[in-house]
Amino acid sequence: MNKKVRIRFAPSPTGPLHIGGVRTALFNYLFAKKHHGDFLLRIEDTDQTRYVKGAEEYIMKSLEWCGIKIDEGIKEGGNFGPYRQSERRDIYKEHIKTLLNNGSAYYAFDTPDELDAMRRRLEESGSSVRQYNRFTRGEMKNSFTLSEDEVWAKIEKGDTFVIRFNIPENEEIIVNDIIRGEVKVNSSQLDDKVLFKSDGLPTYHFANVVDDRLMNISHVIRGEEWLPSLPLHVLLYRAFGWENEMPQFAHLPLILKPEGKGKLSKRDGDRLGFPVFPLNWKDPETGEIFSGYKESGYLPDAFINMLALLGWSPENDKEILSLNEMIKEFDIHKVHKSGARFSPEKTKWFNQQYIINTPNDKLTDLLLPETEKKFPDVDVLYVEKVVGLVKERMHLLTDFFEQASFFFQTPKEYNPKVVKKRWKEDTPEILKQIYDILKEIPEIRFTSEHTEHIVKTYIEKNELNFGKVLNPLRLVLTGTGGGPHLFDIISALDKEETLLRIEKGLKEIKK
Repeated sequence: MNKKVRIRFAPSPTGPLHIGGVRTALFNYLFAKKHHGDFLLRIEDTDQTRYVKGAEEYIMKSLEWCGIKIDEGIKEGGNFGPYRQSERRDIYKEHIKTLLNNGSAYYAFDTPDELDAMRRRLEESGSSVRQYNRFTRGEMKNSFTLSEDEVWAKIEKGDTFVIRFNIPENEEIIVNDIIRGEVKVNSSQLDDKVLFKSDGLPTYHFANVVDDRLMNISHVIRGEEWLPSLPLHVLLYRAFGWENEMPQFAHLPLILKPEGKGKLSKRDGDRLGFPVFPLNWKDPETGEIFSGYKESGYLPDAFINMLALLGWSPENDKEILSLNEMIKEFDIHKVHKSGARFSPEKTKWFNQQYIINTPNDKLTDLLLPETEKKFPDVDVLYVEKVVGLVKERMHLLTDFFEQASFFFQTPKEYNPKVVKKRWKEDTPEILKQIYDILKEIPEIRFTSEHTEHIVKTYIEKNELNFGKVLNPLRLVLTGTGGGPHLFDIISALDKEETLLRIEKGLKEIKK
């Protein structure tokens, strides 16, 4: 690669960033860093009618949470700004003149009603193509059917117009896509796309090509939904005389629904109960809140690890990869052509692996704010001890309180199913004896190992079934039939609390 790698992620602020967009950003970032290049964030906000307040900030916060660091952008600055397209209007106006002057673009004054009438005529005539192109433009109001004086008179009068691309006739467009190989399209299949809208702003296609060229973008990595636009973009590069400086293209496969058919959408998340956005999103118009992976209890490293393997896999098929490992292993040529099925269950599995492998103190830092809200006087070191005991049972950070609440508060009730199954006629007498045994253990020796040895010695000596003793003991301590190793619970609760809970259970549990 002779040219310096410069990659851009260029979302539109028309709503929250979908996980498909995050994956596109991630693949761009991995490619850039793999080749010691630059990663740019460019906000493509030329469609002001669809602009959503707060979306731009949401995009930046989402990338930050994911650990995707921007080298150049609105906040970071850089030598190729502005990085917000709405601030580049003068640049686009200068460049559209080039295409108007060399005949690659033309003015069109057709009203929406006239465009609808044209499409109806084509439909009634049985035509399969209902586009504004070299065949239909001769019937419309544009630079081909009006004299130059008429065109300028309309412009000076303030008539509404757009600027369209003059698609060349019967030209073979061949371009190599890094992922999909050769893409071949004849220009006769294309329509004269609008390059400048009536509001004076460029369309995506025009601004995209101009910005990529002026920002020295070396590779364009984007979703496959943009593949049909590739021939038009190639023709725009040719029209500007930039064909030799055109970036290389790679179109990523779709992220598919869990059942494997169709593109993953927000509705799928609503239907099946999983997030499709990285962070919570509050709709500025309706106030509706859509859940995000962060607030749902996912770690960012687990989230991007999962996304990286949707459509790509490393050489050794290793599944757990740090961001640095992903950068080292990433190969754009190994990205799959076919869509990648999203699995909510697999996503939870990734998160569980990361929770298990995250140091207890770091997990505690993440869990402490919410823990302190629920239990204001909690000790940090105690929380860290509890985290170490329950983290292997957690799929999500939000599972912590479900798994660990009994560590912070004495049970207020006891699971009736467990009581029915585990509480026998002789249970109270057995637990009283356990109480007396534990009471005699000095505080300093009230450890998991020692209490386990003492209790199990009692069980063996009295030829009792282990479950007959340990299950009701767990019940009075936790209120449930679950939890981590029983004697780890006893050690964490300490002697005083353990004895209090046994006393309370003996008083309150009635078969």
